[in-house]
Amino acid sequence: MVICDKLVSDEWVNEVLNMISKFLPNEHVKSIFDIQPAKLKQKGIKGIITDLDNTLVAWDVRDATPEVINWFEQMKLHDIKVTIISNNNQERVSVFSEPIGTPFVYSARKPLSRAFKTVAKQMGLKKEEIVVIGDQLLTDVLGGNSAGFYTILVVPIVQTDGKITKINRRIERIILNYMRKKGKISWEE
Repeated sequence: MVICDKLVSDEWVNEVLNMISKFLPNEHVKSIFDIQPAKLKQKGIKGIITDLDNTLVAWDVRDATPEVINWFEQMKLHDIKVTIISNNNQERVSVFSEPIGTPFVYSARKPLSRAFKTVAKQMGLKKEEIVVIGDQLLTDVLGGNSAGFYTILVVPIVQTDGKITKINRRIERIILNYMRKKGKISWEE
């Protein structure tokens, strides 16, 4: 009886740890500007799927900054395809993406993997040739990991968020603290 209970609890713990690992990014950086095309190319990366709000610009900033436009141009110069996927509405995402000539998906329903897989297919690239970049564990990292992509978590550009994202951030704090205690992450925010 004790052996059976021990096996069940070990099995349960392993399942919980496996589930939590879906929230663990492959990499953590301060901003998109720390993601350089030459380093991506060395890893065999040919495509980027990126979040918009608080990843590329603050969630309440309408247009791309000159620095963000330059980052997109650098990726293009190195033949790295970039597509924006966002849970935000069509108007928000198109107003940002169209002036810089970047493909986009709005109302993506992240963390569901459908939008990620659709974009990979449109890019004509394999999963191992694409990186997913975002500022949220519950949408970007979980969605990218669940779809089988390499994930990079960036520090949110601003510390304010929309209503739903505020709830996500509270849950993220719990997950990050747990992962930090378990020695799964070492970065500080």
